[in-house]
Amino acid sequence: MMPVRSTDTAPAVPFEALLPFLLIAFGLAWGAVGLLLVYTDAMVRIFGEVSAAHPLFILAVYAPAIAAMLLVVIRGGFAGLGRFLSRLFLWRCSVWWYAFLLLGIPLLFAAGAAVKGAPWAFPFDGLAPFLVAMGFMLILGPMEEIGWRGLALPLLQRRMAPIWAGVLLGIVWGVWHLPAFLLSGTPQSAWSFTPFIIGAVSLSLIITPMFNAARGSILLPLLFHFQLNNPLWPDAQPYDTWFFALAAVVVVWLNRATMFTRGQGVTVVIPWD
Repeated sequence: MMPVRSTDTAPAVPFEALLPFLLIAFGLAWGAVGLLLVYTDAMVRIFGEVSAAHPLFILAVYAPAIAAMLLVVIRGGFAGLGRFLSRLFLWRCSVWWYAFLLLGIPLLFAAGAAVKGAPWAFPFDGLAPFLVAMGFMLILGPMEEIGWRGLALPLLQRRMAPIWAGVLLGIVWGVWHLPAFLLSGTPQSAWSFTPFIIGAVSLSLIITPMFNAARGSILLPLLFHFQLNNPLWPDAQPYDTWFFALAAVVVVWLNRATMFTRGQGVTVVIPWD
């Protein structure tokens, strides 16, 4: 696999950019949720009841993307940002990854729901609310991937094999969600954190070889994240975690030739023009 390289004219985003990325991503997200926790009544009066559509919650979700794009502009200007975002259009990948996205993820949720005993039925009253929910979820959680896989994963893969980059980023990704578990009105408030962090690492280990196979695509991780948040799937927490963990073991084993070897992952943030 030939990693996507930087242009000669756009400066590379250095590994040292990882620290300010994390500081901004955590600072914005935890700061926004902190306002909701500390000044709940005031924030509700100003912005409405706490939910996934609350402006401060949306700001928290977008924090990794904001941090990544800010650092890309600082290092490569707006031309560099354009090349960075061009990775949203990298779609070529093995058909097996698309099969996993379209069929594998729903089946894993269905397996978790079967163990939990949760019914799996169409959760909307009609087509209009279904389309609104799908559109909203498409532009909410998946936008995190502009930061996590768009910037953080390539930087980590410069210093370690993809397996360890995936594990470390999964831990960071899971911990970043921690304030949502303290905030009523969010999906995480009804979940347990330990299965969630195990699930985050498992999902990160699945996304990592997919990301590398697609030459640093941001699109495929975005679609992966959307499928995780797809409102069609039943809430199978925490049982779906164990099925995704099993899937992660299988995916890592199938990609062991590249996952355990440093230098086999995409390492560039701003690609060729």
